[in-house]
Amino acid sequence: MQKPESVTVELFIDETAQPVIELVVDPEDIGKVIGRSGRVAQALRTVVRATAEGRVAVDILDSEEAAQDSDGE
Repeated sequence: MQKPESVTVELFIDETAQPVIELVVDPEDIGKVIGRSGRVAQALRTVVRATAEGRVAVDILDSEEAAQDSDGE
């Protein structure tokens, strides 16, 4: 990762009352977090779901996308 200090992790409840872990990373690092063909992202989701018995979703956003979401765009 080029900018590990910019990574943030937040837990919130979505509109369907499901817990969601939101992982926000710098746009330069999004490819490394997702991995080739999404393998790293899928592995992360698998581990989280296994430990939470399938009740938690994982969203991965780059920091620019997260900023747009928080601005309501």
